[in-house]
Amino acid sequence: MKTRLKKLLFMLNHMEPARVMVIGFGLVILLGGLMLNLPIATKNGESIGLLNSIFTATSAVCVTGLVVVDTGTYWSEFGQFIIITLIQIGGLGFMTIATMFSLLTRKKINLRERLLIQESLNQGDLSGLVKLTRYIILMTFSIEAIGALLLSIVYIPVLGFFRGVWYSIFHSISAFCNAGFDLMGPIAGKFSSLTSFVDNSLINFVICGLIILGGIGFPVLLDVINNRKYSKLNIHSKIVINTTGILIAIGIFFIFINEFNNKGTLGNLNMKEKVLSSIFQSVTLRTAGYNTIDLTLLSESTLFFMIILMLIGASPASTGGGIKTTTIATLFLTVKAFIFEKGDIEVYQRRISDSTVKKSLGLFFIGVFTVLFGILILSIVNPGFTLLESTFEVVSAFATVGLSIGGTPELTSAGKIIIMILMFLGRVGSLTIFVALLSKNSKIKPKIRYPEGKIIVG
Repeated sequence: MKTRLKKLLFMLNHMEPARVMVIGFGLVILLGGLMLNLPIATKNGESIGLLNSIFTATSAVCVTGLVVVDTGTYWSEFGQFIIITLIQIGGLGFMTIATMFSLLTRKKINLRERLLIQESLNQGDLSGLVKLTRYIILMTFSIEAIGALLLSIVYIPVLGFFRGVWYSIFHSISAFCNAGFDLMGPIAGKFSSLTSFVDNSLINFVICGLIILGGIGFPVLLDVINNRKYSKLNIHSKIVINTTGILIAIGIFFIFINEFNNKGTLGNLNMKEKVLSSIFQSVTLRTAGYNTIDLTLLSESTLFFMIILMLIGASPASTGGGIKTTTIATLFLTVKAFIFEKGDIEVYQRRISDSTVKKSLGLFFIGVFTVLFGILILSIVNPGFTLLESTFEVVSAFATVGLSIGGTPELTSAGKIIIMILMFLGRVGSLTIFVALLSKNSKIKPKIRYPEGKIIVG
């Protein structure tokens, strides 16, 4: 036994950081799934079954929010605690959690662990990683505590003190981590999300604020805190803030105009509720997974538009998923430079490197190919889903959004496995893609450079 353990530790110590990250997330999911499979985790005292428990654990760790059973009515307090713990680990990253315990026990962070932290946070160098991790932990718990305090203003009068506090903590963590899990089933019905609070300004704006703060990325939050003035922010922060703002604004406008007279969604709401709903649904597409209106009643054009925004997703080094805002912004700037025949790709008086453009192209096409392949397979194994429902479900899983119109509980066993794989790829796939695009061999200049070949395009 000791020999096998030594061999395992030796393999982990000599494994690439990206592989360690993937294995780490996989082990957390497996452990969480086993715990959720215990009878004590459910209210009826019966095991949910290994496939469904692993599915729920995957959705929680990958901060997605797709569920096969209603969280509030099916899981016991123990099960709900396991779920929110998995969400917190998934949102921060298990290496950040491990670093937190190392800091609490005053254990020295070695070079190997710093490399893993670097991979986890998608940082370019090793300097200041422990300090950055410390700030991330402090920021996360502070923002979640403030969010819970504000939510308790609504929840405690409605649910009582202890239950109200638990609901406030659960939804604050879930919103900041862009997870989308909710406990509203006992209050408003199964799978109701936050539809019962469609007219509550406090709930809407607090949840939206938590989603945005969790989705713009920890480096941006630190940059804003340290510099405070927009003019002093670095180029990454400016691109993230502007792209996020533009996407949210476009989403609000489109949903408001397109659903204004739809009796199933915004049509029967007053003007305040129409505006709140439009804002909330646009913000939640940043990969959060909450909703205040019935998504199944949205028009097909709105659903298609939502699929595009979901696929773009949140920003790098955040709690959200998707192709990422900076990837889309880089590709947009590349196309702009091509149209205006500029030699360099420029923004904010800075030049974007060729390696950044190549990585953006790689991430975009790998993401799109994964989604298209996922749609094809899900349509085959779940013939009851329409093409739009399959597309919505696949993009929601890959971008770790958590919204659904096809009915995640209606997935076949094969369908659940495919969605689990997509959720896993959406959460940790960027790490393996990063390794694939920037392998050790790519950093070595080739000894032979071939002559340029001409290809006709366009």
